[in-house]
Amino acid sequence: STTRAVEYVKNGPDNLAASITAHHLLYNRNALLVGGIKPHFYCLPILKREEHRLALLGAATSGSPKFFAGTDSAPHTISAKESACGCAGVYTAHAAVELYAEAFESVGKLDLLESFLSKNGAAHYGLEENERKLTLVKKSWVVPKTYVFGGDSLKPLRGGESIAWSIQD
Repeated sequence: STTRAVEYVKNGPDNLAASITAHHLLYNRNALLVGGIKPHFYCLPILKREEHRLALLGAATSGSPKFFAGTDSAPHTISAKESACGCAGVYTAHAAVELYAEAFESVGKLDLLESFLSKNGAAHYGLEENERKLTLVKKSWVVPKTYVFGGDSLKPLRGGESIAWSIQD
């Protein structure tokens, strides 16, 4: 999740590739640390400085088949995240596609989103591409503050906040 790692993958052999999470494209370490530690932004690898976020965003939106989506769908409960030894992971499964769309839109590269989400990873792993399609629309929605998870609840990324994109029904 660093500039150096991006360069390593770019310059490595054809069989070397990397997945990138939506939150590593959208946030830097300030989201985790400014104003006090925010455990729901704690993930591994940990969020880094802005220069590293920009390098990851550049790699993801470069069109290179060496980079593809890797969601962090870690459904850790609030009690597990907000503890003395909190679990690493940011829950993004509820809106991964929409979050990636925001990242790609931020640099004017929505035209490369489909390959990053659907084609590059499948090609790297020698899998057939998914034939199902979905349609993204520029329609804001507010993420629920929490989701029920077992006998507890979890806080999703952007809980209580807006996401600019929606998947059309």
